Amino acid sequence: MSRVCSIRGSKVRVGGKIHRSGLAKKKGGIGRHVTKVVKRTVSPNLQNKRIWVPELGRFVRVKISARALKTINKNGAYKTLKEAGLI
Repeated sequence: MSRVCSIRGSKVRVGGKIHRSGLAKKKGGIGRHVTKVVKRTVSPNLQNKRIWVPELGRFVRVKISARALKTINKNGAYKTLKEAGLI
């Protein structure tokens, strides 16, 4: 299963990490130098959850990010899942 949030659509992002070597000048070195830029991925904080929807009287299983869970707590399960097209 792909790593995508059902509600927000957040997915794995790709970025770069800068590798540096050397000791900082203020720590007594001759300064830091960039030696390489490495690809890295940033994954969303995904959770598999059973969310109770009182309007339907049942649980709905969804794969959502932690931020989407906060959205559900704020706006309500039925409204949020309806807008996402999950119910």
